[in-house]
Amino acid sequence: MDLQPYLPVILFILVGVMVGVLPQVIGFVLGPRRPDAAKNSPYECGFEAFEDARMKFDVRYYLVAILFILFDLEIAFLFPWAVSLREIGAAGFWAMMMFLGILVVGFAYEWKKGALDWE
Repeated sequence: MDLQPYLPVILFILVGVMVGVLPQVIGFVLGPRRPDAAKNSPYECGFEAFEDARMKFDVRYYLVAILFILFDLEIAFLFPWAVSLREIGAAGFWAMMMFLGILVVGFAYEWKKGALDWE
């Protein structure tokens, strides 16, 4: 059984593990160890924790996060579209214009309803 074709895969895995693990090991071994109260305190969103970890959060926090992910992923569709624009022709262009139109209408609706305002 010849394992020669698997050498690039094994090398890729080894280099990936080294790139992921080696900096952490170097940081742990060579990093300073001067803990104080500020470094050991829990930190969340720029303010001190003042209640139980299972407290209820305002739904606007989740709404803004979901809207960001939604629009960010939809905008990510523009990159492959722009690369293949010559191959897909006018039909692909107008399909993307319709997609962007729907995206702009949804964004305007959210803006008008105040979903993006943080009080």
